[in-house]
Amino acid sequence: MPIYEFKCSKCEEFFEVISTSSSKESDDNKCPKCDSREFERVLSQTNYVMGRSASSAKATKQERNCSQGSCTTYTVPGE
Repeated sequence: MPIYEFKCSKCEEFFEVISTSSSKESDDNKCPKCDSREFERVLSQTNYVMGRSASSAKATKQERNCSQGSCTTYTVPGE
């Protein structure tokens, strides 16, 4: 089940929606903070590394508050 991340256009709150095969269109979704139906989908960044990297760089973590706790994005070095 994919998890989609959205940003409310009214209060700028970030929130996530888990999509199921039985879920309805985004018209049924609303911001959990202000109940607005005006929001935009945010493209979440995904990174991964295959094998070992000679670099000693470490993964970085970006956190922000969301309606369901925290939204975290990890950036992993390497290609």
